[in-house]
Amino acid sequence: MFLGHFGVAFAAKRVAPRTSLGALTFAAQFLDELWPILLLLGVEQVRINPQMPGSLALDFVYYPYSHSLLLSIVWGILLGGAYYLLRRDTRGGLVIGLLVVSHWFLDLPMHVRDLPLWPGASSPKVGWGLWYDIATTFIIEFTIFAVGISVYVRATRARDRIGRWGLWAYVLVLAILYVMSNGSPPPSERALAWSALGIWLFALWAWWVDKHREYIGWIRIPAPSSAS
Repeated sequence: MFLGHFGVAFAAKRVAPRTSLGALTFAAQFLDELWPILLLLGVEQVRINPQMPGSLALDFVYYPYSHSLLLSIVWGILLGGAYYLLRRDTRGGLVIGLLVVSHWFLDLPMHVRDLPLWPGASSPKVGWGLWYDIATTFIIEFTIFAVGISVYVRATRARDRIGRWGLWAYVLVLAILYVMSNGSPPPSERALAWSALGIWLFALWAWWVDKHREYIGWIRIPAPSSAS
């Protein structure tokens, strides 16, 4: 999953209004932000099969430190705890931690059976394999993304042009990248890792946009009064 993680980060702003969208995005995408670093260091492994379409071209051989259920919980506790210590924001820390763990559960229906429950050869690997159905995958990704954006837009408003147009540019670029990622696979595993590091930039972009918006909660439109 790709867009869905960003959609959940958008929606989380409604629950944790004091927390920047940048921090929420960083947490929701943390496992995928960690993965290319471990890949470049040779700690985790992936193979590219150009004969397979879309995400199925990526054979995740070994990635227990970034994508096992147990380690995702550990990372969630560490990041949520670190956020709490820095900000003294209990709700923000809890949401950050939950977002980290949510990444694994959102990946579960999409991935083939390659997600480990814990590090080690004894761990079973799970995944429901919706990547085999590209149309369903697109519907789920864009639905979660759209719902998250809707929640965020209703809960915040732009202070200036950056807050308005910067947001929609961010949304458009993410959507385009997702569609493009389902085309030809990268030429090599190393190229894949370096391109995946670009996910870090979207956390910064989200932080920048969010600085130019303000939280307003839900906008409630009163029902028209009936004429007496």
